[in-house]
Amino acid sequence: MGKRREGREAALQYLFSNELNTVEDEAQRNQFWELRRAKPTVRAFAEELILGASANLEQIDKLIDEATPGYDLTRITSVDKNILRIATFELLKLPDVPQPVVINEAIEMAKRFSSDDSSRFVNGVLDAIRKHIPSTEADA
Repeated sequence: MGKRREGREAALQYLFSNELNTVEDEAQRNQFWELRRAKPTVRAFAEELILGASANLEQIDKLIDEATPGYDLTRITSVDKNILRIATFELLKLPDVPQPVVINEAIEMAKRFSSDDSSRFVNGVLDAIRKHIPSTEADA
């Protein structure tokens, strides 16, 4: 498994496990990393996703909400919601990763960690979000 895929999966596991906590700090992340061992490069990428998704949560959730009209954000399963948050952060803030790669990685995580229908749902939501985000030259 590549470092980015492993980092995305670690970020998903952290965000999922931390969703009910109202306080997020470095001590919690360190405790998570004691349980979820990872190479330094994997941890660094996962931390970038965790911190980035958390710091941009309002903007990310607004984009997800707009991409799912008539579908309240609270109805989306925690796993799917956090997959969408990670991928949306990547689409918004990490232009070095081509948009199709980000979406494909999110679909693969949905297949692995969520229900049978989740991969189609994640694909549809991220495709709608992608249309509102400028594409990088690498995607052209």
